[in-house]
Amino acid sequence: MTLDIAIDADAEWDSSKDWATLARSAAAAAIAESAFPQLGQSERAVELSVRLTSDDEVHALNSEWRGKDKTTNVLSFPMAGEEELDAAGPGPELMLGDIILARGVCVAEAAEKGIPLENHATHLMVHGTLHLLGYDHMEDDDAADMEAREVRALARLGIGDPYGDRD
Repeated sequence: MTLDIAIDADAEWDSSKDWATLARSAAAAAIAESAFPQLGQSERAVELSVRLTSDDEVHALNSEWRGKDKTTNVLSFPMAGEEELDAAGPGPELMLGDIILARGVCVAEAAEKGIPLENHATHLMVHGTLHLLGYDHMEDDDAADMEAREVRALARLGIGDPYGDRD
């Protein structure tokens, strides 16, 4: 699979970090743990964009597109439907969609959890990619499935369970 990541990071995000590599690894791991692992073996190019920005920008986007007047850690805007995700074989580039992370929220959450920002941002990129692949956490069963996929994807990257120890 050719996985193209278009990344745009505001100045407040540490430019010494290789966010593009983290995003590519997170997306590849999420795809491998999704219902569409064939995307990882396909000759078809897969693209997604990642925007690392301010809390203010995420707040504005969350208000405009989701009707929620607050900042959140990650937003996802899917562009591909299930029929496009299921398509086998070569074809035109598959645009998965956009993932947007809010720096202040991410930093605060990482500090609260006592983990590196890079690990938390990677988790949020996995989470966002799964949203682009059609997963959600509105119902308890769906949330449990999505969390399990996140845990497995993060394990592929050497990152521990962000939800705590599991049996």
